[in-house]
Amino acid sequence: MQNRKDDDQWVWVVVQDPGGDEQFLGQHDEQEDISFIPVFGDKEAAQQGLLSLTRQPGHKYEVQAILREELLKDAAAGGFLIYLLNERGDVQEKIKP
Repeated sequence: MQNRKDDDQWVWVVVQDPGGDEQFLGQHDEQEDISFIPVFGDKEAAQQGLLSLTRQPGHKYEVQAILREELLKDAAAGGFLIYLLNERGDVQEKIKP
């Protein structure tokens, strides 16, 4: 997956506590017992999809763009998979970095 030609494309992620102790908003797939970072193909889908994600009270959340290649590196370092979601939060693709 690291060498795909679309690695230089932008994807949209949810960042928890932007500007401070920021991190990607991770999720847990209970059925597969896997932690993942949800990503979206565009900003509008990410903003709508944020509503379907599990969040912790007292934290701020912001949708931000990131290069797919950078996200793949960060996800691999943290042991996360990446799930491409649509605006309803449905999984479109599961990506192993």
